[in-house]
Amino acid sequence: MQARLLLEDGTLFTGQGFGAEGGSVGEVVFNTGITGYQEVLSDPSYCGQIVTMTFPLIGNYGINRDDFESIRPYIHGFVVRRHETMPSNWRAQYTIDQLLKEYGIVGISDIDTRMLTRILRQHGTMKGILTTGNERIEELKERLGTTALLRDQVARTSTKSVFSSPGEKERIVLVDYGAKSGILRELTKRGCDVVVVPQDATAEEIRRLSPDGIQLSNGPGDPKDVPHAVNTIRELLGQYPIFGICLGHQLFALACGADTDKLKFGHRGGNHPVKELESGRCFITSQNHGYTVKEESVVGTELEVTHINNNDKTIEGLKHKRFPAFSVQYHPEAAPGPYDSSYLFDRFLEMIRDNKIANPERPRQAQLSETLRGELQYAQK
Repeated sequence: MQARLLLEDGTLFTGQGFGAEGGSVGEVVFNTGITGYQEVLSDPSYCGQIVTMTFPLIGNYGINRDDFESIRPYIHGFVVRRHETMPSNWRAQYTIDQLLKEYGIVGISDIDTRMLTRILRQHGTMKGILTTGNERIEELKERLGTTALLRDQVARTSTKSVFSSPGEKERIVLVDYGAKSGILRELTKRGCDVVVVPQDATAEEIRRLSPDGIQLSNGPGDPKDVPHAVNTIRELLGQYPIFGICLGHQLFALACGADTDKLKFGHRGGNHPVKELESGRCFITSQNHGYTVKEESVVGTELEVTHINNNDKTIEGLKHKRFPAFSVQYHPEAAPGPYDSSYLFDRFLEMIRDNKIANPERPRQAQLSETLRGELQYAQK
């Protein structure tokens, strides 16, 4: 089965199709990871994107039930130099080809992914169409030009209802903007009582859950496409400790008055060096994002830069100067990727405990007495 990938600049790649038949339009991006292709395929942050893997052999250890980062893949296409049809690993249950067929995702192999990556690095990520059909080039160009990229990826990938993962320790409300399972896994591993809420949950709905802290998840797309999330975070800031990851980091920055901008080709891979300014230490991080917080926009806000990217010096971490709130642009849950930054979840829980000591909760009996007294005064009037 022949497949073609046409970029909006007119570059055409012809190769072998695998996975589903059909066609789709998306933003063409690249990921430099050597392993972790199953986690990449199932990361909701790739919703609406055609993902190119720069490592030449993909699929050699197959697909298994345990390494999914969401309930299903959301990518719009998969591009590889070569995909393995006979994986060799004791955990393998089926192949990439079978996974893509199951979810209707088109794949293309046997193209020069090095050339494609160089084009994206030089000119930036761009719109593309991936198809196994026999349409003429003119028809593909017309479809590519008339099809807009998605702007509602967060709503597509977020949970539609509240659910919980019970624990005996701190209650964390995880706001799902397209969360990877790794975030929930890290919190539950620490005994947290996690309640996951949809991306459009209001501040009042979150307050009713009586959280000890709020986790802002990763997610796909432009943070400015979810202004309601920015407003909700702004309302909750200072009331509860907050920890933002990736898209959650960008939304936290917007809520504090900073601004975001699109990167030329983004950061996607498992070996990005990040410097922690306070200690001077360098951490190797897993990243997947196309937007960044603008450095000049932080000036004049109550935010302080805590981490920077050692490659391009973009902002990788922020903290609030007055309130217990911080965020990072990378993925400390590290799936796939290194475990260097998992300590951030421990830091979040320490922040929650310190906040409780500094702001002890009034006894429940006193709260009830005050409520009853107020109701009595209102009735007397």
